[in-house]
Amino acid sequence: MIKKILKWFGIVVLVLLVSVGSFAAHEWYADKPFMFRAYMDRALVKIAFDSPETLTSLGFLESMGIKGHNAHLDDAHPDQTDELFAELKAFGEGLHQYDDDDLDANERLTKDIALYLTGMLEDAEAFRFHNYPANQMSGIQSAFPSFMDAQHQVNTMEDAENYLSRMSELPRKHDEYLIGLRLRESKDIIPPRFVIERVLEEMRNFVATPAQENILYTSLAEKLEEAEEIDDAQAADVLQRVEASINDNVYPAYDSFINYFGELEAKAGDDHGFWHLPDGDEAYRLSLRFFTTTSYTADEIHEIGLAEVDRIQAEMLELLKLEGVDVSGGFTAAMEIYSERPEFYYEDSDEGRQQILDDYQVMLDELDAGLDDAFNIRPKAGMEVVRVPEFREKTAPGAYYQQPALDGTRPGRFFANLYDIKATPKYGMRTLAVHEGIPGHHFQIAIAMELEGVPLIRRFGLFTAYVEGWALYAERVAYELGLMPTNADNVGRLMAELFRGVRLVVDTGIHHKRWTREEAIEYMLANTGMAESDVVSEVERYIVLPGQATAYKVGMMKILELREKAMNELGDQFDLRDFHDVVLKNGAVPLDLLERIVDDYIASKLG
Repeated sequence: MIKKILKWFGIVVLVLLVSVGSFAAHEWYADKPFMFRAYMDRALVKIAFDSPETLTSLGFLESMGIKGHNAHLDDAHPDQTDELFAELKAFGEGLHQYDDDDLDANERLTKDIALYLTGMLEDAEAFRFHNYPANQMSGIQSAFPSFMDAQHQVNTMEDAENYLSRMSELPRKHDEYLIGLRLRESKDIIPPRFVIERVLEEMRNFVATPAQENILYTSLAEKLEEAEEIDDAQAADVLQRVEASINDNVYPAYDSFINYFGELEAKAGDDHGFWHLPDGDEAYRLSLRFFTTTSYTADEIHEIGLAEVDRIQAEMLELLKLEGVDVSGGFTAAMEIYSERPEFYYEDSDEGRQQILDDYQVMLDELDAGLDDAFNIRPKAGMEVVRVPEFREKTAPGAYYQQPALDGTRPGRFFANLYDIKATPKYGMRTLAVHEGIPGHHFQIAIAMELEGVPLIRRFGLFTAYVEGWALYAERVAYELGLMPTNADNVGRLMAELFRGVRLVVDTGIHHKRWTREEAIEYMLANTGMAESDVVSEVERYIVLPGQATAYKVGMMKILELREKAMNELGDQFDLRDFHDVVLKNGAVPLDLLERIVDDYIASKLG
């Protein structure tokens, strides 16, 4: 693997040398490149080339005919993580070589973003084992089949051979994962019992599936059928070898996980908050700071959540009255009455589930056609709606977005979870289409990826409060533009915002106020009107991803606050399209830097 990575480093250096000779070579090797952007991009390129899976996901080397990385899986040994922290620390120290006075405004923003990230990572290093790599959401036990299905393209025999090569490397990667898991166990960082139970159930079902029915086989069969350069005889040979590899490599690798977690289960407990881990309170404080990019305390976030829950529920009760619902029994009872209306649900069948996907696509097309008054900029990349892979939909979130490939070979994807048909009421679908698609995640993420003249760090931002805050804010924008045309649509929008307000309460309740899983489920059921299956999945998500769920509402409130500030100070000069340009054309940023960007925009408009 090291030889292969060195080979790719050599290719990049060769391209640089051929392109611009000795100057490019200096920019690649020098401690301080002449160009600040070269310093920024060089660091991320080097990190990316240490991750074959990242290169596959980015999808830019394939357009140049470079595919060797697609034969390999990442190095998952804990030493690799230590090396990454060391590289990022050195990168952060090197940023100070560039004086602010020598940088333009755009470069200073880039430097500030990078310093924020590296400073946060430096604080996080002491807590790098405070996580649960195998969890019911998207853990290491489901990562490989999901990655191979969604990311590994097969158009030629070389692609198919690379597919097989990656399957053969899975035992090595699982062994490396086990080293990290045992290291966490030695530090008393053990997942709650229910997490282990969910992971074991998923893995046991996975290995009990006949090889020809496994997603690694069926997904490849579909790709081979569409590959024009692969004939039937070649496809049959590849599938035969894949079947053998599933039985000889993949299932034994999963058996090693099953054996480990089967033994670990006896050590697990039923304390669910981070508070029960060594230094758990400090780890949670850091997690809140990382995900919200603010200094809000857990108590402050909890109180904000309680206030937002009260406000949104009151607004929803007024709307439910208009829908003819008896609200005398309070919010929970009113939502239960409303959500039981049969016209809100699809037929519980394959045909019904396909209709959901089709209707989502219609909604996205309608949304895209109605945004001219609010957006100057649109992403070039298309998007499609697909179903969450069935093998993992029982514990997967209700929906999620996958970014497009850099080279345009793969569009953005909105994954819809269709496991429980009652969890997809029609009144909530348009809001979900906005959030995951247009103008939510697809607009923000695809536009950032397509930015020109900025370093890679600006195109692939990691700031959850901005990214998720934008998607929740987009729901509000769609409503303001009249793109939530019915009362039912608006009920769905408010439910989604209420859901994010409840998250502030529940996340801090679990990890700071020591709520049990059952207490969190009870509160969420009583205050959201959501299906119980969704509530259980959500609460269990917060347990394994502490702090992440608080980012949505915090980010949305900040963007709304900044928009209100711009409207008040600019008056007639305010243009919503320009405001959205300012927010979107800089990529994802911490919320305090977003405020600085908006303040600069206001100042420039005022002259």
